[in-house]
Amino acid sequence: MPRYEYRCRTCDDTFEVSRPMAESSAPADCPSGHADTVKLLSAVAVGGTSNAPAPAMRTAGGGGGGCCGGGGCG
Repeated sequence: MPRYEYRCRTCDDTFEVSRPMAESSAPADCPSGHADTVKLLSAVAVGGTSNAPAPAMRTAGGGGGGCCGGGGCG
């Protein structure tokens, strides 16, 4: 179940609430009982490492994308 982070505007406490996604917009009272809270935007961090090499940069004349594969659209 997703966890959502809130901050209480009354006591400035930050807390988390576990609830279904369907209830993600519902208000949440702080643990001290205050109702004036705001939902915080949380950044999702994905940890780990990769052994894959970084993608190589394409050189001039080697294509590269865009709508025409780097050949110019004019």
